[in-house]
Amino acid sequence: MAAYANARAEVNGHWIRVRCDLDAPAGSELGWQVFDAENGRWVTEGEWRPASPQADLQIQLPGAAGRYHVYLSLRDDERGWWYERGRPFVLLESLVQDRQITVERLVVSTRRRLAMEAWPSRAVRVFTEPWQALVKHRGLMRSLIRRELLARYRGSFGDLLWTVVSPLLLMLTYYFVFGLVLRSRFAGDPSPAGFVLYFLAGMLPWLAISESLARAPVVLHENRNLIQKLVFPVEVLPLNQTALGLVTSGVAMTLFLALLWLLRGSVPVSAFALPLILLPQLLLTAGLAWALAALGVFVRDLAHLMSFALNLWFFLTPICYDGRSLPPSVAPVLARNPLFVLVGQYRRVLLEGLPPEWIPLAKLYALGLVVFFGGYAWFARSRKWFADSL
Repeated sequence: MAAYANARAEVNGHWIRVRCDLDAPAGSELGWQVFDAENGRWVTEGEWRPASPQADLQIQLPGAAGRYHVYLSLRDDERGWWYERGRPFVLLESLVQDRQITVERLVVSTRRRLAMEAWPSRAVRVFTEPWQALVKHRGLMRSLIRRELLARYRGSFGDLLWTVVSPLLLMLTYYFVFGLVLRSRFAGDPSPAGFVLYFLAGMLPWLAISESLARAPVVLHENRNLIQKLVFPVEVLPLNQTALGLVTSGVAMTLFLALLWLLRGSVPVSAFALPLILLPQLLLTAGLAWALAALGVFVRDLAHLMSFALNLWFFLTPICYDGRSLPPSVAPVLARNPLFVLVGQYRRVLLEGLPPEWIPLAKLYALGLVVFFGGYAWFARSRKWFADSL
């Protein structure tokens, strides 16, 4: 077991000199590695030297501004770096700003002890950083969303008109199959016009969620140059997919309200409760988008798996059929599907003139918050491996 004592550091220009008394076994070596303090990503390391009782190392930090953690640790060819096996090491926390180096802390610790120290602040950041990212990078998100919409249809005949035509054609296709060919009907309004309205109301949340989740597994791969070469807030990329899905759903909502006014002559007052339903939908979508984007970095086939999963999810949700017609043995199981609840609430407030069902909506809020923060926590924890895996 190595023992470090009297560790001290002094800044000398662009270098930091670290000295300490060291009790190390014969044959071991001493070296140092530099990590980005923000994401834990490895930056560089120095030469290994035979361990001596009076360690004296010159450490050069990167020139780019930022906070860096330097691990000064023993290593050997058989076991590698000792700090990775839970052994003590010297931690130097430094700040590079305006070409000036500041030593913020120098301490002997272990990775487990550091993790325990950092746990409270990490837990707090999981709950605060998603909102900070939305506020801090809202201008960047608007720019990326506009660029994505323009790039998606650039060079096509209809240009941005396709943002209207695409969801319209999709909904017409499903209506032809289920409304005209299979003659599906809803108990709330068994007429053909009623089927159109109930079907379209169910498609509104589905369009937003399915578009976002289908793109989420590949969004980091598509922007690998930004992640590998720039200091870029990668957490906004899955959020952009959530926002793009909301744009598509917003266009479909406009078409739906126009059709509702045309067929029924009015829009119910209960439609003003729609934002209460939209919020948990956005929380759920953003959390899943973060989780899928992070997982997609390591599982390259995830996009293909999601295509199958979304198709299955669509038919397990009462969008093209009436959920009240399900067999009693199946209905309680499918009712646990969060999209099942969303579709039902959309239809209540838009077509039936009723307020949302508060207990199912409260459960949906709870699930949305858990998925939102859980998805971000997984994304933030995985972020340090993105650049090496893409």
